[in-house]
Amino acid sequence: MSDLFDDPEPGDNAPEFTVTEISGAVKKTIEGTFGHVRVKGEVGRVSRPRSGHIYLDLKDDRNVLSGIIWKGVSARLRTQPEEGMEVVATGKLTTFGGQSKYQMVIDDIAPAGMGALMAMLEKRKAQLAEEGLFAPERKQPLPFLPEIIGVITSPSGAVIRDILHRLRDRFPRKVLIWPVAVQGAKCAPEVAAAIEGFNRLTPGGAMPRPDLLIVARGGGSIEDLWGFNEEVVARAAAASQIPLISAVGHETDTTLIDFVADRRAPTPTAAAELAVPVRLELMAALDTLNARQLRGLEQGVRQRRQRLSDLSRALPRPDALLATPSQRLDTASARLPLALRAAASVKQQQLSKASGPLAPGLLRRRIAEETRRLQERGAGLSRGLTRSTQESQRALSRASDRLRPEAITRDLDRKKRDLDALTARFVRAANAQVNGWQSRLEAAERLRQTLGYTETLKRGYAVVRGDEGVITTKAEAETARSLEVEFADGRLRLGGKTPGKTAKSAPEQGSLF
Repeated sequence: MSDLFDDPEPGDNAPEFTVTEISGAVKKTIEGTFGHVRVKGEVGRVSRPRSGHIYLDLKDDRNVLSGIIWKGVSARLRTQPEEGMEVVATGKLTTFGGQSKYQMVIDDIAPAGMGALMAMLEKRKAQLAEEGLFAPERKQPLPFLPEIIGVITSPSGAVIRDILHRLRDRFPRKVLIWPVAVQGAKCAPEVAAAIEGFNRLTPGGAMPRPDLLIVARGGGSIEDLWGFNEEVVARAAAASQIPLISAVGHETDTTLIDFVADRRAPTPTAAAELAVPVRLELMAALDTLNARQLRGLEQGVRQRRQRLSDLSRALPRPDALLATPSQRLDTASARLPLALRAAASVKQQQLSKASGPLAPGLLRRRIAEETRRLQERGAGLSRGLTRSTQESQRALSRASDRLRPEAITRDLDRKKRDLDALTARFVRAANAQVNGWQSRLEAAERLRQTLGYTETLKRGYAVVRGDEGVITTKAEAETARSLEVEFADGRLRLGGKTPGKTAKSAPEQGSLF
């Protein structure tokens, strides 16, 4: 390969290479020399196009190395690269001839030590805090006694057994377990999917929706707990509509999900204690409240009975209350007969005064006066009726003068002449309309005769009929048993034929029809 780039001797012709040959030779040289390398540096620009690949820069204080992570590799990475993160990348160097550049194809990427992990964690924590995901006002209160508890953890670890045991001891509840990986590359997406899956359940559906969620895991190193520091897990916990308790690691372990959860428990067992109260303590408290209620009712009844007794001693006796009204009643009943007699005497005097003017002579004079007044009004009414009758007779005479027979006869003659004139006009109009209809009918009849086939027969044509009706082809005529020919002046029937035998007809006969 080195001979390809040797300088030609003086006087020799220099070899000519294509651009593709040069690019391929450079690519083979770099890939053969740097087939497997580990590069430590700081992540610079990070680009994630829709193709799913990741393009990034690895840099130090003097140089920059372009890198690419293919889509299939990026999905398996335990740590996703972020700008400013110090990492160790493993892969190989290659070239991209389309842009005359060299780059590193990264197969794995990991933080460069504990300091890099903590720096990335602090950066992510500050970003989420700035967005308000840690704000206390976003925290939801835990239900006092949830009916269903959803637990997101590994189904094979001791964590789930501790939670179920503590729930059984304190207050047994229904538990739904969503199994997930609690460490490794699958941890973060599975935990986030479990939180979102529980939130998508429909209340009262075939699979009931939990009233409380617990995300639990035992203790471990920061690398083991790193899945709970991923941004996707923190955002899923913050978006949960169901109250969530974080119980990841031991009391000294802290992850991002602890800051966004509604409550943090130091251990999974403590999470179960936060989830439900102690049933026996509730029963004891209920018994205490019942006893206090009973004592309060008894004490209230005693106090009211004593107060009623004290008030009753201050009230006067019934005899004392009724003594004065009884005496007033006796006095009034003794005065009542005298008052009745005095009132009757007064009413009798008033009646005598009122009956004095009602003497018989006075009544007779009043009746005579009213009779005379009635007779005068009757005479006036008779004179009025007479005058009204005379006026009506005069009006009737005037009206009868206007109703003379001559006037009525003249009116009848005039109306008869008008009727005769109208009758003549009607007759003329009717005759004209009938004539018009008759003319149109005759024209239609002439058109019908012109369009009918009988007129065509007069021009030398004929109609041939067979057993089944009109025959229009030679073949039908040959197979017919008998024929009937219609001319303009009548019809002619030809003799029958034996079925199955066809008589030969002359060409001129066929042309006749």
